[in-house]
Amino acid sequence: MYRSHTNGELRLENVNQEVTLSGWVQKVRDKGFMIWVDLRDRYGITQLIFDEERTDVDVMKRAKNLGREFVIQVKGKVIEREAKNQNIPTGNIEILVQDLKILNEAKNPPFTIEDETDGGEELRMKYRYLDLRRTPIREKIMFRSKVSMAVRNYLSQQGFIDVETPYLIKSTPEGARDFIVPSRMNPRQFYALPQSPQTFKQLLMVGGLDKYFQIVKCFRDEDLRADRQPEFTQIDCEMAFVEQEDILETFEGLTKHLLLEINGFEIEKFPRMTYEHAIKTYGNDKPDIRFGMTFGELNDIAQNKGFGVFDSQELVVGIAVPGCANYTRKQTDNLINFVKQPQLGANGLIWAKYNEDGTFKSSVDKFFSQEDLAQWAERLEAKKGDLMLVLAGDADKTRAQLSTLRMHMADTLGLRKSNEFAPLWIVDFPLLEWDEETQRYHAMHHPFTSPKPEDINLLKTDPGKVRANAYDLVLNGNEIGGGSIRIFDKEMQATMFDLLGFTKEEAIEQFGFLMNAFEYGAPPHGGIAFGLDRLVAILGGQESIRDYIAFPKNNSGRDVMIDAPAKVDISQLNELYLHLQDENQNS
Repeated sequence: MYRSHTNGELRLENVNQEVTLSGWVQKVRDKGFMIWVDLRDRYGITQLIFDEERTDVDVMKRAKNLGREFVIQVKGKVIEREAKNQNIPTGNIEILVQDLKILNEAKNPPFTIEDETDGGEELRMKYRYLDLRRTPIREKIMFRSKVSMAVRNYLSQQGFIDVETPYLIKSTPEGARDFIVPSRMNPRQFYALPQSPQTFKQLLMVGGLDKYFQIVKCFRDEDLRADRQPEFTQIDCEMAFVEQEDILETFEGLTKHLLLEINGFEIEKFPRMTYEHAIKTYGNDKPDIRFGMTFGELNDIAQNKGFGVFDSQELVVGIAVPGCANYTRKQTDNLINFVKQPQLGANGLIWAKYNEDGTFKSSVDKFFSQEDLAQWAERLEAKKGDLMLVLAGDADKTRAQLSTLRMHMADTLGLRKSNEFAPLWIVDFPLLEWDEETQRYHAMHHPFTSPKPEDINLLKTDPGKVRANAYDLVLNGNEIGGGSIRIFDKEMQATMFDLLGFTKEEAIEQFGFLMNAFEYGAPPHGGIAFGLDRLVAILGGQESIRDYIAFPKNNSGRDVMIDAPAKVDISQLNELYLHLQDENQNS
């Protein structure tokens, strides 16, 4: 038996008990005649004491050779600690060691394995197995497990069936790029790794399983951003014989359950917002509604006043930042530089202070009177002491820029509190979006999303105005889930493929299996998928997903620990009929 107790378990009531503990050496303090060792496992830390007067000579010698991260087993007696440590649960006791066995020696680790470490991110990812020993990382991985179990338990109680779907599937041209897997048994043919189990979960509904869920890995071969992984985990769900309201009610229930179970946060009802309203009021389709600073459009009151910057633009729009009328010139200049950076690309920023005495001071006083600025304040719902920030330009681009500025100001003012949660549903998305480069429509969600019943008549006359029977769940300014009611009629699906530019032959080649299935009695169905990585991070009070993934990849999509992706032997490529020339050969 390697241990009778864990290192986070023993208390004063265990004094005088003979125990066996195992774990990693966290720290050694050698005073010559007495040695203290902090012994760590996933459950906590227990202090060991080796004493020349009470400890065997050979055991004492072995103790003097201990180093950080040695794996050891000790046997001894629980005694009350003289200098108690109230910062750890085991801080009232220590183990007077009678026997010590070194199970495995360890090299000196490349960074300190403590809550605050000296290791940079890339170094810690290279030695991720060491980073996992640190309490903050270990607790995040355990937190993820807690969330996953809460999801499984809730959905199982609601009658959902956990079904695994294939990882080796057929590549499709829609959406992001697929990861491709060559088939040795089928020369010059390829599988793809799934971006989503979308068609399979629809087929499960055709198969009569009624309620499906799966916590599943998905893959997208796309350009990576700072907090995006090429492989990610979804809580994937589908239901039969449902309308949109059934889906929203079910998964609002799941989210409420998680917020209460995991965070002790209770909320009665999730607000709903149309896509159009979200874009117009917040500049994006995943607004953070924990704070105000909603958009106010100023075209009718700010244009035609002789200020050419406004007069020539499609949109003039602003926000009121609470309590910032006292900003200095340096601070307003910093905001101007912020919106001009290449990532945002704004040409400039207009500011106006609503002073506590009711007067206004702006960067455009030459063009706008006090009465004009008072109209701005009314439109932006500014109060005395607020700072108004205004951008102008092309509507879509300017709204996106102001949205980024709004979030920047919220971060600066500490308005995005990690222990506050503000979920909402975004509904009534456009079904299609026009792509100028390809001169055709693309599905805003995917080709299987049904149109709103009341908009079906527009499919032939004005497809760009058709709204989707789709919905996103947003939490604290992050999309955590999205889904739709699906098309379940073969003719409607064919119409959708036609709008997306598929020929009849292409549609049959890519999705013939699904359209054939619809001929055998497909029920009305719909579903949703949550991004588990993002959901766990937000529930954990963080925005970064990386620490909640056991073995994440870096910003280039590389696993620096195992050095992947990597080259393979040319013989393997030849077996797969990928006849690449050996680099060692001349040609």
